[in-house]
Order: sequence, then structure tokens, then C-alpha cells
Amino acid sequence: MSSTSTDTRATEAAIVRRSRPFHLQALSFGGRYGTIIVLVGMTAAFLIAAPDTFGSTGNLLAVLTNLAPGAIVALGLTICLVAGDFDLSIGYQASIAGVFVVGLLSGLGLIGVGGPQGIGLPMWIAIPIVLVFGLVFGLINGLVVTKLGVNALIATLGTGTILFAVNLLYGQGVTYGVRDDGSFLRLAIGKAFGIIPWPIIILVVFTAGMWLLLNQTKLGQHIKAVGDDPEAARRLGINVSRTRIYAFMITGFCATAGGVMLAASLGSGDANAGDVYLLQGFAAAFLGSAALRDGEFHIIGTILGCLTVAVGFNGLAIFSAPPFTQYLFAGGLLVIAVALSTLSRKYVSDL
Repeated sequence: MSSTSTDTRATEAAIVRRSRPFHLQALSFGGRYGTIIVLVGMTAAFLIAAPDTFGSTGNLLAVLTNLAPGAIVALGLTICLVAGDFDLSIGYQASIAGVFVVGLLSGLGLIGVGGPQGIGLPMWIAIPIVLVFGLVFGLINGLVVTKLGVNALIATLGTGTILFAVNLLYGQGVTYGVRDDGSFLRLAIGKAFGIIPWPIIILVVFTAGMWLLLNQTKLGQHIKAVGDDPEAARRLGINVSRTRIYAFMITGFCATAGGVMLAASLGSGDANAGDVYLLQGFAAAFLGSAALRDGEFHIIGTILGCLTVAVGFNGLAIFSAPPFTQYLFAGGLLVIAVALSTLSRKYVSDL
């Protein structure tokens, strides 16, 4: 579809919106800007309640630093969602990536505690190995879904559970601290030019990379086309199966990258550390789909969703809320996110 026809449809939709009754316009506004309203509202409430703590520069940097690993995972999930698929293994991938990279750095090797141990690998070798592992696992997910015809939800739940078993086998379920020269930990606590924490820089790079991939590359256009209508994409000559496999591979790459960042921030590898990113990632992506777009998954929206989740968690921590409230918040936010996304899509379908 040409940009001219797209602009024409957008203009026609805007005219129809303005001609609708006020309550429908209000519903449309809520569906389209609900995420931003929630984010601004929470931020304002926390600023009023704890201006010196929540509003400090240090806390702002802490929020952005802490959200970086999970946001990178959510960005990869967004690519899969744009392609019309789901990946329930992202939390397991993030967890094993953290354990695996710590094992390589600390001398556990490729086999783990059950095999021969030796001198740890340098960071510039260990991290690429883990990222390649993420690509390979994403390839496996894609092949299971496209070639074996297994539903993506079932397939990735199954492969993720298998991956968790491999994680336990590799590290025996023990949390291992990083043993290296400190360079790995500096990924999380170091600052570029002594000002901006490295996790924020890395997150900006991933965000820009994923945005460019989706919006400025042929593969990104194919991913969007497959997600919109696989049959129409096939008639246009797009290899639908291969495109979906690429989407799963990108998701796997980002999930393991987020797991590596998480391990650097924790200073250890934990078999369950990345599990929370499954719920958080879906909440952020669905919140983002209702931000500025009519129920469409997109990169900037996912980042806004991640900020919403991170600000909420940070506010709960500042006010020493009980641990169960974080799960309550994340679960409730996911329900609201899906509702907003559904509302946006329903309104557009009625135009």
C-alpha cells in the first residue's frame, strides 16, 4: 500500500472520528492515549507524594537503568507480535542467558557444573556466544511453529519449559556470582563519559535498531505485512514462513541480550531471574499498542509501556509496598493494556 493511500485512509478516519458522538470520541481518545495518560498520572502522583525521592535525578537514572534489561526483552517480543505470533519462552531465554554468560565468564564452560571447569572466557567472547545461542533458540522456535505447524503459544511454552530444564542442568539451580576482572559488572554500573549509565546507552541503541529494522528495512516491511495478513503477504511473493522465523530469531536475540544485562546488574546468574520479563514484556507491548496507534504493536509504544511498568514498580518500592503488590500491579496492568488495545482495534474496525 502506498504512502498516499495510507495518508488518505488516515485522513478519512480522522474525519469520521470527529463526526462521531462525544462518548465515542472519548472512548477513542482513551484507547489511543490511555497509556500516556496512565504514565503521566502515575508520575504526577508520585512527584506530589514524594518529590524529593521520586523526582531526583538519581532516581530517574535508576528507573531508566533498571528498566533496560526488561525493555530490551520487550522490544524483541514486539517484533514477534508485529509478525502475528507469540513467544512465551522469553522469560526462560533471559534466565538461561544470565546463567550461561556467568558460567562462561566464571569457568563453568559450555557444559556447566557437571563438566570440566577451567579459566573463564573474556567478556568479548562470552557475550557473543550467548547472543548466538539466542538466535539459534529463536530459529528452533520458528521452525517448530512454521514447519511443524504447532501453535505459537503451545510451541514456545513447550520449548521454554525444555529450556528451563536445560538451565537447571547447566547450573544445577545454584546462583553463581560473576568471577572476572570486573568488566562485566561495569556494563550495569559503569557510566559513559562518567554521566550516563551504560544500560541506558545500550537500551537506546536497541530501541533505535529495532525501530530502524521495522520501519526502514525490507525485512521489517515483510514482518508487518505477514502480521497484517499472511495470505495477502504470500500473494505478494513474501516468504511467510521465513519471515516468521526471522521474527522469532530477533526475539530470541533480544531476550538473551536482556538476560545478559540482567546478570550484569545482579552480578550473578540465577535460573529464575528473568522469568518476570514474560508478564512485564507482554504488559509493556500491549500498553504500547494502545499508545499513539490504534491497537498496533510498535517500538516507541513498547518503550512507553516499559516506562509505565517501571514507574509503577519504582513508586511501589519508594513507598515500601509489600512484594505482592508488584504482581498485583503487573497483572492488573496487563488486563488494562489488553483492554485498551482491544478498544482501539474495535473502534478502528467500526470506522
